[in-house]
Amino acid sequence: MSGIKQLGYTTPTPVQSKTIPAAMEGKDVMGLAQTGTGKTAAFVLPMLNRLMASPCTMVAGRKAVRALIIAPTRELAEQIYDNIRELGGKTTLTSMTIYGGSSAYNQVRKLHRGVDIIVACPGRLLDHINQGNVKLSGVEMLVLDEADRMLDMGFLPDIKKILKHVPAKRQTLLFSATMPDDIRKLTEQIMNKPLIAQVDMSMPAKTVSHALYPVQEHLKTPFLISLLKGIETESVLVFTRTKHRAKRVTDRLQKDGFKATPLQGNMTQGKRQESLNGFKSGKYRILVATDIAARGVDVSSISHVINYDMPDTADAYTHRVGRTGRASRTGEAFTLVTHEDRAQIKLFERVMGMKLATRELEGFDYSAPAPKKDAAPARPQTAHTPYGRNKASVNPRGGSQRVNQRSARTRSF
Repeated sequence: MSGIKQLGYTTPTPVQSKTIPAAMEGKDVMGLAQTGTGKTAAFVLPMLNRLMASPCTMVAGRKAVRALIIAPTRELAEQIYDNIRELGGKTTLTSMTIYGGSSAYNQVRKLHRGVDIIVACPGRLLDHINQGNVKLSGVEMLVLDEADRMLDMGFLPDIKKILKHVPAKRQTLLFSATMPDDIRKLTEQIMNKPLIAQVDMSMPAKTVSHALYPVQEHLKTPFLISLLKGIETESVLVFTRTKHRAKRVTDRLQKDGFKATPLQGNMTQGKRQESLNGFKSGKYRILVATDIAARGVDVSSISHVINYDMPDTADAYTHRVGRTGRASRTGEAFTLVTHEDRAQIKLFERVMGMKLATRELEGFDYSAPAPKKDAAPARPQTAHTPYGRNKASVNPRGGSQRVNQRSARTRSF
């Protein structure tokens, strides 16, 4: 209660109201809710309460791991860990994170000292299990967070291997934004008559407004720059489809004077954490991220989410735009769409049961031609060497038109 009061929580969210009572009774619970609805506290609070009420046990000469939380990404694991420390700061319970990209040696040291709660990504946790660094035979409570995303990332085989090391007699909580067949099958295998609590299934938060901006592919970056200059923002999260594009867009924004930083899978854990911390603290105004890297980004001040690239599914769209409009704050979600994206847009609208407004940026030069690639020089007839044929390189270079601040107005798509 001290942790709850310190964080300023007074009223539970719908998912918390539906899941916490059953979790407190020791029942298995499946929570279906979008991001930003308070899912983390929905399982952390019952977990802290349960562990405080029962004495710790010893396994292999050290304090047993009594609760295990499995998450799909490092960022989400860190977010959950931060919540545990904030809500459980006045308790004597200990916790740690386990994921790749950070020191395995330091993780082993903490494990050998003994810990009550582990927040882990599947791959590194399985490594520690196989090496005998951690025993899970004392686990009383298991949580699978963002289960649908873990399945999308191919973690199901690892999860099944981990479950073999956890006692069959335990309490299991599973949280997911969607309920695909694989999740349904998994719950049947690992849960005991779970309470199923569904909140706003696959729908963006009502506090988020949506807009589509049709633009040609080659104009996306100058359009993004113009859009950013024309809106008042706190923090902006920009989504790209690939790691390479996240880096390229960030570099261009930085050259135009924006305080931007990337978050993508090729970065070391230290660099990723530096970017995330800088974004949370306000050092960076713009975070350019891929879908996987952005899992666990929980910054209440995000005023805008901009889809530089179209998400692949309606669920992915919901996950992305769920980064804004959190905790009853308002937010805006902008999506840059090309001609090829139109069919996908129609599908999203049918799934979400809502029409997405279409706008244009007044004054922007939509007719600017695509940059021409440098012509490849003609291949000389005598271009052979002992090591093979010389290859002419093609170096596409194209500038982007600098645009001034514009206002937006609605138009038909």
